Amino acid sequence: MAKGEFRRRRAESRRGGRPTGLSLIPWLLLGLGALSHLISGNAPNPWIGGLGLLTFNTLYIAVVIRAFHPRTRETPLTWGLLIALGAVTFGLTIGYGESWLLLFPLLGLAVGAVTRRGRMLRLITIPLTAAVAAVTFIKASWDSFGVVYGTFISIMVTATILALDQTVNELRETREELARAAVEKERLRFSRDLHDLLGHTLSVIVVKSEAARRLAPRDLDAALAQITDIESVGRQALTEIREAVTGYREGSLTTELDRARDALSSAGIEPVVRQSGPPLEPQTEALLGWVVRESATNAVRHSGATRCEIEIGGGPERVRLTVTDNGTGAGSAGTAAGTSGSGLKGLHERLAAAGGTFTSGPLPQGGFRVTAELPVEPAEAEPEDGGDHP
Repeated sequence: MAKGEFRRRRAESRRGGRPTGLSLIPWLLLGLGALSHLISGNAPNPWIGGLGLLTFNTLYIAVVIRAFHPRTRETPLTWGLLIALGAVTFGLTIGYGESWLLLFPLLGLAVGAVTRRGRMLRLITIPLTAAVAAVTFIKASWDSFGVVYGTFISIMVTATILALDQTVNELRETREELARAAVEKERLRFSRDLHDLLGHTLSVIVVKSEAARRLAPRDLDAALAQITDIESVGRQALTEIREAVTGYREGSLTTELDRARDALSSAGIEPVVRQSGPPLEPQTEALLGWVVRESATNAVRHSGATRCEIEIGGGPERVRLTVTDNGTGAGSAGTAAGTSGSGLKGLHERLAAAGGTFTSGPLPQGGFRVTAELPVEPAEAEPEDGGDHP
């Protein structure tokens, strides 16, 4: 079964428990008194009365059926039918008297179904109830109180129940929309995490495999060391992928810096790391760790650089990370566009969501630079001095 068909049937099954226009049609039995008056032969002009009652029933059914469809409930045609129903109701009750007064509560049901809530409900209910009170008092004196009360209650109860049902339905749709948005957000997080994790890991494995191939003919021990590193990187990648799948991965900036040094060194790029400033919150460290990982991966895969500098510093309010290489200026997938690559675009969105900024691009004198800034609240610890760590 197609997904669209499944959703349609599920929606229809949910609507099965909701009120429809058919639920108000049995109330037409209130008009049996008027029909009995016609059949008894006591009604003047019975053919006119019969035609009027048929018109009333037809208009009532048309109005309540249209009132339960959002696209037709507030259209000019529906309002026209409702006005015609009101005119027929008042005409029949004024012309035929007490036996026909129970048509007013039916009119109240139709009015409540169409107006439901808001200013229009208040504007209609009070004048209509007053007009019903005037007509019924003339026709039935003080015995008219039950009809007036029934008309008012018909309007208010119908409007309240249907408005509540409409609100519940809107809340249900909103909840489903939020659930869909949450699923899409989780899919985006998962795809970004896999891109960042696998891009870096596979780049390191490729670089170390090339190094092992070059070293094997002349230095078997060094080649075995590179192979051991490949095994370690692979095992670590499996752990990180499991953490990414469950959504509990929190990157460590120190760990990412160590991995960046190792990956850059294996690719023949001299790493220089400068770190200063106060300790960072875990969330800030995790975001900066993603920037370090992606930037180092791009430097290894695309830059052709011989030197890469990673500098972290900041004050009590913001932390700044810059990654600069002296390569060809290709920062992401061989392009020089600031955020055109999938990885850099993902970083831009991650940092923007955290209130930070992210820029990247080639330098005029050659090379490529990535700059990330984030707001930071220092942890309760003494700042540590940093220095050059080649």
